[in-house]
Amino acid sequence: MAAHTYYPPLEPFDTGRLAVGDGHELYYEQSGNPLGKPAVFLHGGPGSGTEPQQRRFFDPRAYRIVLFDQRGCGKSTPYASLEHNTTWDLVSDIEKVREHLKIERWLVFGGSWGSTLALAYAQQHPERVTELVLRGIFLLRQQEIDWFYQRGASVIFPDAYDEYVSVIPVEERGDLLHAFHRRLTSPDPLVRSEAARAWSRWEGRTSYLHPNPSLISKTSAEHFAEAFARIECHYFVNRGWLEGDKDLLSNIGRIRHLPGVIVQGRYDVVCPMESAWALAKAWPEAELRVVPDAGHSAHEVGTVNELVGATDRFAIR
Repeated sequence: MAAHTYYPPLEPFDTGRLAVGDGHELYYEQSGNPLGKPAVFLHGGPGSGTEPQQRRFFDPRAYRIVLFDQRGCGKSTPYASLEHNTTWDLVSDIEKVREHLKIERWLVFGGSWGSTLALAYAQQHPERVTELVLRGIFLLRQQEIDWFYQRGASVIFPDAYDEYVSVIPVEERGDLLHAFHRRLTSPDPLVRSEAARAWSRWEGRTSYLHPNPSLISKTSAEHFAEAFARIECHYFVNRGWLEGDKDLLSNIGRIRHLPGVIVQGRYDVVCPMESAWALAKAWPEAELRVVPDAGHSAHEVGTVNELVGATDRFAIR
């Protein structure tokens, strides 16, 4: 069987802005078939924004493809804002986008932080979801935050890690998450910028099985890093507001009736496979697809194959 790859580049047939309250306005777009099966793409980060290549995971003849930039990033405004910016604000925003576009139900596609948000949304609104396609699973547990931002990934990428921690004084490195948070919320723009670029570049350098210079360049850029680092750190300091009765694994029973595919790179250093494994054990009805030669990025060949294969299969449901 031939491998699946991206669909050809395409332009939106509709773009717009949607005021969602609290001073936030979201950019959204639709591409593909206006009469096709609705699908919403939830980008990662939080804080990374959407990009045109993400439209290409879906057959444009079969799908009505919806992308939007989450609060504070991409083309949404105010840029890099942390005010009224929580997981539950974003879940509410997804519903507002759906209602604005007059969509009854849709396939929900999310990778990395997008998988977190997809699970949170589906568990709150299972009646609005037809299927879930998830990649690079992130459940926002403390062990996952510690692995990537404190010690874990550091033993695999010690060179990149040294650069990441270089902006933090040695005496503060026992709690890097909060040390970065203090700097990313500093009133001094130079302090914020230095910390943001170090935080963002760390993820850029570790996201592919083989280093990707274009991603490293993108994540090192000051404007991108400002929103990406500030919003990520804000969410992670607050554990995504997912503790207690909002824990994603504890609430998996709400969505076990939904068809789902979990795609995971075996060598994902950003979101290690143990989280995908935990999700698959809690949700045995979902199909776990492990890519043997991939890291974290959605754009590695084997991962693209599995993701496009999943959306193709669901296109005919």
